[in-house]
Amino acid sequence: MRAVLEARQKAAEVWVEDLAAELERVRAALAEAEEVLRRRVIGLEQYLEALAEADAPAVAAGRVSQKKPVGPRRAVPHRQGAAGTEVLSPDYQALMAAAVDAGADGFGARRAAVVLGWDSASASRVEGARARLKRLVERGWLVEDKPGRFTPPAAEQDAAGRPDGGS
Repeated sequence: MRAVLEARQKAAEVWVEDLAAELERVRAALAEAEEVLRRRVIGLEQYLEALAEADAPAVAAGRVSQKKPVGPRRAVPHRQGAAGTEVLSPDYQALMAAAVDAGADGFGARRAAVVLGWDSASASRVEGARARLKRLVERGWLVEDKPGRFTPPAAEQDAAGRPDGGS
């Protein structure tokens, strides 16, 4: 009987030693996995920070549209001395084209925000578009006959409406 009990005790000791060794392997694997996770979290944080820093100058510099490139920033010239809309920056050219397309009904600031590629649900973007339209009115490029409705001057509307584009 004693031999049987000693054999069982020896088997239990071997089993405990095997489990202890396995526990050490699992602990080492867990520590290694935690280190890999820590490095990956740090890497992701650094990537997101770098991405935010790369986007920040573009956003802060002029709140530029992400849909189309913007040319060099220039003051809007007065229309009297200008031959055509090519003297305007690309954003203002797009606004002038939209005004011609809108015809006599004109268009508003919300539509202008869409033309500029901005979120028309954002009040600040709509106000920014309205400011650009007002600047075009001040310089003679557009007319605001009704409050908030911007149209090209009458001569340009007539020329755009004729099939031959005549004068």
